[in-house]
This record gives sequence, structure tokens and C-alpha cells, in this order.
Amino acid sequence: MTVPTPIPGEAASTPDATSQDAYNHPLPFGLHRLTQALNALGTLIIIGLMLLINADIVGRTGFDAPVRGVTELVSLSIVGIVFLQLADTLRSGRFTRADMLLDRLKRTRAPLAAALQAVYHLLGAALMLIILWAAWPSLVESIRLREYVGALGDFTAPVWPVRLMMLVGLCVTALTFVLLAAMDLKRARHLAAQAGGVPS
Repeated sequence: MTVPTPIPGEAASTPDATSQDAYNHPLPFGLHRLTQALNALGTLIIIGLMLLINADIVGRTGFDAPVRGVTELVSLSIVGIVFLQLADTLRSGRFTRADMLLDRLKRTRAPLAAALQAVYHLLGAALMLIILWAAWPSLVESIRLREYVGALGDFTAPVWPVRLMMLVGLCVTALTFVLLAAMDLKRARHLAAQAGGVPS
């Protein structure tokens, strides 16, 4: 079987699409460190839940003594974990999206592709802020009413820490969207200047 020999200079004419993204790069103001820290916190909570679930299984099967509140804690924590890891998922380019058009534009009209990505990120920031605005009263009410899950006399856990994690995650994700949009616009100007033969 004959293996095709690469033509010199061919790789340069078809750049990797991922290299033209703002993803997986350090964010301005060191925000990527914050997204990574929140992601790590979410991972630690997952590990804690795994240990708790295993302890509950061992307690149920071996000692007929289940750990109280496991179901409530798991259902409550999953929501917080999602929002804690949301910003770093975005920063690393792992958000689910259809990018067939963008991939084509990156090869043919790179400045336009970067500009469209900026629009996408600005719309994402707007969506996060809308959700944040809608979720803020829930945190206030949760603290005021001392909302909890579980049953009095058996097991109770406050709800407000999870709502706070949601708001923190939304804030950081919105800011990440904005910074990615700024990086996209900067890249679009740079690519447009290169295409026009103007030093950027």
C-alpha cells in the first residue's frame, strides 16, 4: 500500500481550525486561573459525592445503616457542580455547538469567522446575564426563608450554598464569554489586516 507523500507547504495552506480559536489560551486578567479553580472545586465535590455514595452502599448492605441525606445531597450538588464547571468548559472550547459553517469560514474567510465567534460569545454572555438576573431573587429568598431539603428530625441541608454556586458560576461564565469575544474581535482585526497587507 502506497502512502501519499505530503507536498511541501501544503500544511501551511490548510491551517488547523482549532489554532484560530480563542479557546485553550490564557484569558485576560488571569481569569483562566479562576475558571480552573472553580472546575477543580466541582471535581472535589464529585469525589466527595462518590465517597458518600459508596459509604451509603456499604452501610446499607453491610450494617443495615444507610447514610442519611445521600439522595438529597446528590440531587442538590449536581446543580452546583454543573455551574461551577461551566466557565472552564467554555474556556477550553468544550461547549456543544454546531461549527460546520465556522470551520469552513476559518479556511476561506478567517476574519469573518472570528467576527461570528465574537457575536456567538456576546450572545452567550447576554444569556448568562439574563439567567443571573432571574436567579438572583431565588438566592435572596432561599436565605430569607432558610430553605432546606430533607425532613426535620431526620436530615436537612440548606439550599442557599448551591444557589450561590450557581450565581458565581454564571458570573464567571458571563465574564469568560465577554473576554473570549474581545479576543475574537482582536483576532478578526489582525486577520483582516493581514489579508489587506496592512501591518497589525
